[in-house]
Amino acid sequence: MADKFELFGNDRDIEDLVKAHYPLLYIVSSEEKRVEEALKKIARNRDRKLITWCITEGFTFTDTGSMQDIKDPVRCLEYIMNSEDRALFTLRDFHAFLNDPYIIRRLRDLGKYLKETQKTVLILSPTLKVPVEVEKEVAVMDYDLPVREQIDALIDELLADTQMEPTKTTRDPELRERVVEAALGLTWEEASNVFRKALVKTRDFDLDVIIQEKKHIIRKSGILEFEEANRKFSDVGGLDTLKAWLRMRQKAFSSKAHDFGLPLPRGILLIGIPGCGKSLTARAVGALWHMPLLRLDVGKVFAGLVGSSEENIRKAIKTAESVAPSILWLDELEKGFSGVKSSGQSDAGTTARVFGTFVTWLQEKTQPVFVIATANDVSMLPPELMRKGRFDEIFFVDLPTAEERKQIFEIHLSKKRRDPAQFDINKIVESTAGFSGSEIEQIIISALYDAWDKKTDGDVSMDLTTEGILKSAEEIIPLAFTMKETIDTMRDWAKTRARRASSVVDVKDVTPVRRLEL
Repeated sequence: MADKFELFGNDRDIEDLVKAHYPLLYIVSSEEKRVEEALKKIARNRDRKLITWCITEGFTFTDTGSMQDIKDPVRCLEYIMNSEDRALFTLRDFHAFLNDPYIIRRLRDLGKYLKETQKTVLILSPTLKVPVEVEKEVAVMDYDLPVREQIDALIDELLADTQMEPTKTTRDPELRERVVEAALGLTWEEASNVFRKALVKTRDFDLDVIIQEKKHIIRKSGILEFEEANRKFSDVGGLDTLKAWLRMRQKAFSSKAHDFGLPLPRGILLIGIPGCGKSLTARAVGALWHMPLLRLDVGKVFAGLVGSSEENIRKAIKTAESVAPSILWLDELEKGFSGVKSSGQSDAGTTARVFGTFVTWLQEKTQPVFVIATANDVSMLPPELMRKGRFDEIFFVDLPTAEERKQIFEIHLSKKRRDPAQFDINKIVESTAGFSGSEIEQIIISALYDAWDKKTDGDVSMDLTTEGILKSAEEIIPLAFTMKETIDTMRDWAKTRARRASSVVDVKDVTPVRRLEL
């Protein structure tokens, strides 16, 4: 007999089950080609034939052609029962027939008979559907997606097939590792296709092309939304402590960090005043880390059918893990899970079960899914979220300081194609104490509208000016006035329970300079 193939992971597990004379195996995978290639190796190692059946082609023999006259699933099982071949019989998509009482009974009979033979039946399907009658006779195995070593080997295989010289990415070990990480979560065929696409478009294994491919997978889930990485970290003004923390954790996803003993970063909870950069930061992290940013709309999780909400959260988690390393973003978390306790306005039972599934996963997850949760009202958050181990850190995002407001004004002026040096930024900053980042953006937009209105009325020399910005600021009543008591309460809470997202803040620096006139 020819030399045996060395097997790894799932392939070795399947061979062990075959050696142990398990009669019925159910392999859950959408990668038919990859699984069947592994089964060919297992069949060769065990000196057996590999015989495949599907409803469209009948039986196909590895070496001797096909038998297309047996396409009926009942006749298929009868043929296996009567066959004298030492073989692995692979049944593609046989789950579709497992609601027929006769086929279920025939499978049970077959299971008892095969234990004394050199025959094994393997049901290969992308979905798990095991009737209760045969669940004790069937061994179920989830066939894992390609691991790092397999993706890395695929890169070399493609370079050899295309006869290309080593690219910039393959020559740089760190870049190559990032490409391999980016492709994790793709099937073998998906990874092969996206690598070929990247080679055609960029003559290299481009990270952005790979991440875009993951977008299509996420869209199919229906629960998660793929957020475009169109925000840069430089678009976020201030929050220097939070930025430094995130930059440091970026390096912790590498294999070198793992070998050093670092655990995978779990996630952060951003609590603070609305409009101060929590959501913007979440969007910017996706671009900084070159990872897919997935937004979970908790409202979509809750559906009308009993039990579907729990299934939806499990589906969302599974999708996030399948494209890992990834970032899972939950915006305004308190609104989604505020009904954990019973009330007259919520189904507390369903909410509690969904919340329980989510927090258990937060505590026990092993896949590199970094969670960013944001909340505006800490009083509505379930206390279980605050427990150590759920998140790496809880940050409090306060109103921007003078230096942060200066950065924010400069960012928005530059975005509107204006030179910040042409404005009296210090005067504007002094007049906008207590304004949030989103309110500063609205000041600029409102001043632009005023300037454009005057320009179209005949003042052709009119443009955005310092005076126009100051006038616009005077017309806006900031949240620091309308939510003063709430903000004070949040600051008191954060003093001992959260870490500040910015360097030490002087409260006077974020207190409005003018009072609301009643």
